[in-house]
Amino acid sequence: MEFRAQKRALLVIYVAVLSILTTSTNGGTIVPIFIFGDSTMDVGTNNHVANCSSTANHPYNGIDYPGSQATGRYSNGLNTADSIVQLLGGYDLSPLPYLSLVEDGSNFTRGIFNGVNFASGGAGLGKLTVQQFATVQGNITALLGKSKGDRLLQKSMYIFSVGSNDIMEYYFTYPRIMTPEQFVINLTDTYAIHLKKLYSMGARKFGILSIPPIGCCPAARFASNGTCVNELNDLARACHASFESLTKNMSCTLEGFKYSLANTYNMTMSVITQKIGKHMFSFYIQRLTYSISVISLVSTVRFKDVVSACCADNSPFGLSECLKGVHLCKYRDDYLFWDKFHPTQKASKLAATVVVSSQDPAFVSPINFGSLRKA
Repeated sequence: MEFRAQKRALLVIYVAVLSILTTSTNGGTIVPIFIFGDSTMDVGTNNHVANCSSTANHPYNGIDYPGSQATGRYSNGLNTADSIVQLLGGYDLSPLPYLSLVEDGSNFTRGIFNGVNFASGGAGLGKLTVQQFATVQGNITALLGKSKGDRLLQKSMYIFSVGSNDIMEYYFTYPRIMTPEQFVINLTDTYAIHLKKLYSMGARKFGILSIPPIGCCPAARFASNGTCVNELNDLARACHASFESLTKNMSCTLEGFKYSLANTYNMTMSVITQKIGKHMFSFYIQRLTYSISVISLVSTVRFKDVVSACCADNSPFGLSECLKGVHLCKYRDDYLFWDKFHPTQKASKLAATVVVSSQDPAFVSPINFGSLRKA
């Protein structure tokens, strides 16, 4: 009797999984998306980390999220992970955090087939939680069988946004134990280890957001009397060039390896210099391949403030944490930065639009995330 009960339970799970794999919120077919990264992609991971010093599950974070809920996103609303998966299709929001699924053990097996978000605020390439994916991979192949499980993992998409914290830690650590050139090489080698580890577990499609101009965030400007910190930006640019060489090489040496590399440095600097609206509008008009809604979003984007934090104290540029009681700007869509490090919901949506749809190699290459998803 006990064996029959277990068999029935497994059958129920299998049917539920088949339902997930054949149905999505937009009526299409769901192929899971797995997300790795730092606080720009974290959708609540750190809520489940004991004694974590970096959390965003408190006001004013989430003030523009449905129900004004502070979910753990470092944003006034949706973050980059949410915005990208929405545009890729099949998702209303980012997949749930891995640790959330682990805590709710009853939903783990079903939940992982909707994708998983492993991103964590404060994470760097040296602390990336790729190993957690081994548990997900093991459960998928155990339930579907190796052949079907491998096929699903190969069709899935793996999105990365990480590296900013590594640069910040290097820049503000004295004495330095390596040159900037050695640092970039070491960081790239670490990235390669993570990508190859996932490849060995079945991953084939990698969407990578490189490092933005972190030298221009409010925290960096505060330390540099209002100007961008050139050394931080130089490191971000050098990392992008190195990541570009890495992914090109991996696509040539690893069978089936496909990738899209977003140049978030160029994207963000275009916004800061107020050029992206005009440039991207003319770009989309030339090709006439995108919807009116996408053209409208990119053509009208303007930020009145690209240097200060919307949610912070009244110090120049805003240096404090975003906590209830600090200064909160009234018009969040006027700001590029939500707090001293992170973008606003509007900025995240713009970035997602570009990485998913742009054909401009200055922003994303060799293909965009949308094309990678369909590849």
